[in-house]
Amino acid sequence: MRDGVELSNFCPRFHRAIELVGRRWTGAIIRILLSGPRRFNEIAAEVPGLSDRLLTERLRELECQGVLRRVVDTGSPVRVAYELTEAGTELDATIRALSTWAERWVEAPESAHEKRGA
Repeated sequence: MRDGVELSNFCPRFHRAIELVGRRWTGAIIRILLSGPRRFNEIAAEVPGLSDRLLTERLRELECQGVLRRVVDTGSPVRVAYELTEAGTELDATIRALSTWAERWVEAPESAHEKRGA
């Protein structure tokens, strides 16, 4: 038991949550949105290697799960932004804790330049 919480061996809700947040690129998207609403192109520009198709898919999944909302400004031109819901904002401490853990325990991937031995 840690912090007054006893963990069972398996929890279906935890399993579902970790699969949602742990999907490829999802954590990066949430981390970006923790600093405020962003438009599609802004998110895409901040995550190198994330295709538009996959970003669209992840945004839809997170919207369906209630983690973010799509906000449409019907002015001219129409603008769409994405922002975290209360549920998404509550991931802040979790994302920060995982970021701290990663800085301590996970090696940074080699850049393509380093892989070539240049």
